[in-house]
Amino acid sequence: MANRTAPLSVLIGAAVLAATVIATVSPAQAAGISPFDIPGRGATVPFAEIEAEKAAHNGTSTGTSRLYGTLSSEASGREAITLDAAGEYVEFTLTKPANAVTFRYSIPDGRNATLDLRTGSTLIKTVPVTSKYAWYYGYYPFTNNPGDGRPHHFYDEARALFGTTYQAGTKIRLQVSSTAQSPSFTIDLADFENVPGPVGKPSGAIDVVADYGADPSGATDSTARFQAAVNAGASSGRVVYVPQGNFTLWSHVIVDRVTLAGAGPWYSVLGGRHPTQRNLAAGLYGKYVNEGGPSQNVTVRDLAIIGDIQERVDEHQVNAFGGAMSNSVIDNVWMQHTKVGAWMDGPMDRFTIRNSRILDQTADGVNFHIGVTNSAVTNTFVRNTGDDGLAMWAENVPNVGNSFTRNTVVAPILANNIVSYGGRDITISDNVVSETVTNGGGLHVGNRYPGVTGPTAVAGTWTLARNTLIRAGNSDYNWNFGVGALWFWPDQGAITGATINVTDTDILDSSYAAIQWIGNQTTGLNLTNVNIVGAGTFALQAQAQASARFTNVRASGIAQNPTVYNCAGSGLAITDGGGNSGWQTANTYCGPWPAPQWGNTPTTPPTTTPPTTTPPPTSGNLAAGRPVTATSQTQSYTPANVTDGNTGTYWESANNAFPQSITVDLGQSRQVSRVVVKLPPAAAWATRTQTLSVLGSTDGSSFTTVKAGAGYTFNPASGNTATASFTAANARFLRLTFTGNTGWPAGQLSEFEVYTS
Repeated sequence: MANRTAPLSVLIGAAVLAATVIATVSPAQAAGISPFDIPGRGATVPFAEIEAEKAAHNGTSTGTSRLYGTLSSEASGREAITLDAAGEYVEFTLTKPANAVTFRYSIPDGRNATLDLRTGSTLIKTVPVTSKYAWYYGYYPFTNNPGDGRPHHFYDEARALFGTTYQAGTKIRLQVSSTAQSPSFTIDLADFENVPGPVGKPSGAIDVVADYGADPSGATDSTARFQAAVNAGASSGRVVYVPQGNFTLWSHVIVDRVTLAGAGPWYSVLGGRHPTQRNLAAGLYGKYVNEGGPSQNVTVRDLAIIGDIQERVDEHQVNAFGGAMSNSVIDNVWMQHTKVGAWMDGPMDRFTIRNSRILDQTADGVNFHIGVTNSAVTNTFVRNTGDDGLAMWAENVPNVGNSFTRNTVVAPILANNIVSYGGRDITISDNVVSETVTNGGGLHVGNRYPGVTGPTAVAGTWTLARNTLIRAGNSDYNWNFGVGALWFWPDQGAITGATINVTDTDILDSSYAAIQWIGNQTTGLNLTNVNIVGAGTFALQAQAQASARFTNVRASGIAQNPTVYNCAGSGLAITDGGGNSGWQTANTYCGPWPAPQWGNTPTTPPTTTPPTTTPPPTSGNLAAGRPVTATSQTQSYTPANVTDGNTGTYWESANNAFPQSITVDLGQSRQVSRVVVKLPPAAAWATRTQTLSVLGSTDGSSFTTVKAGAGYTFNPASGNTATASFTAANARFLRLTFTGNTGWPAGQLSEFEVYTS
């Protein structure tokens, strides 16, 4: 919320029609599955997606960790490719003709750079990339300050038209021409499509440029001109046409009883933000109920709203769509770089978003908030939202009869792919969700947040049917345990009196548990034809009372044995409807949380015995393999890289924020007298001098200087190694504090070695 390629068989029968079943897919196959491998489910998209790690490249994999705060954890498929030298590339082979690409990437914070788009030796065009819409820090609601630590939301997306159509089999490269502006470029994927030509002006339409003087160059603010054109369209019943152009809007345009149509989302683009009043930005809003709304009979189609929102401020109405609209449709609209794609405040009725794309939001993709009824999001692709992908939040007026159907929701950076917080008679069906990052699951049902109790709580009949959840659920950094791919949290009151039917659902390669209950009691739950293929911890995770009927709920590839975590005791009451396998409630576990299993490798059953730790070395490099902390980090360049024995990996602090420190815990106090520090030996790491001091501590809190600050030169010709020797000191913790670097505005280190002599 803004507040807070495996083959699939199809089972067709009298009771289940066209239900995709994954029962024959192994956990290993499930781990590699894409959200576009699921026939008949999810959004029908105009592009063909190719993951960077599955394309030809000469870069370096990010690895496949799902640990929050790593580049891989936010990547589609949990892996991406980093390019960090001129000439490095990812090369995609087109599977269909294409004249355009959208690619997902990450560069370090504070950077603006370019990437070359090439076919063979031919430069198609140079594409700008930036970090300004990525990189958030700290805890919710997050900041743009690197000093707050906990960096996340690393990725952004850029799009480009080629200017010509390339046929299937053509090789298209994203290639680094220079690292002068950015030391690295991480490529997650590319979406290739054949964009049709622009849609012409409808007969009799009002033209915002020809008739009202809107500026298609974007050089001046066109808000008033758009508003005048929309008002004229509403009063005359004529369509308002937005021709090709990039139009700057410094504030919302209010739409009511009007059709606003563009030339297509690649051609007609609305954007911009007020230069001084940062709570005003481009957007199309219905009238709020307390201002004469809801608006009625609005259609917006065939255009893009690509904003300039670079921070999260929940009080700011800087969304692509907002207010209240009844009997209205948003169709084929591209929403990007706004706070929320569509935050709709009811009461309002019969509102639909369809055939659209919602990308790179600072908060939710969509939120139906307060008394939204009989409304839908369908056939829409959502990726890289800063909060829930698709959400309904009843709060103090019931949401009733809404549906999220045939959508694909990938990589919400916080919270859930799809959720409804309260509501009556809700349908969530035929969706594909993947890559939940933290503090949420793939599908969530909850009585949560202020007001979601009594008449706004979960009620009536809920239908969760034919959904596929891939690599969903993840860790909650507040709770410090995993959240299920499908989970139920009646936080502000038990879920009772409702019927929740979960049918024909596939839960694949879950990061932690497949299904979870927490909070108060959940009743009225029926699971039928549910396949759990791979789970990083448990098949079921019961932390609250729950009663349910399970029929044909089959599990395989569960990391933990016992397969059920049950701290609700007899409060977990599952009625066996037959056909169940791979889990049981007769043999369960309740105790300390097992370590996450990012793959699905079976592990020893958890016990109450604390895990053993690696003893500290007694000679040689005393820091080898020891735990490390730092004041900050950039992207995936984590502190742990400095004690892993691999000079090819490194730590990098936040940029332009000296001083920065990195500290190693030797495990026990030792007499130490020498520190050896290294950078990667590759010639790409040009000679640089870093100014640093060495401090020691026996307790980790009180540090004294054992070597005063001095400049240390790292030269690739001599292995990029420097040594600081000092009078022997007794210390368990050794800290390096960096105050300068002539080669980069950050502390950088690949190895931190500590010796007795």
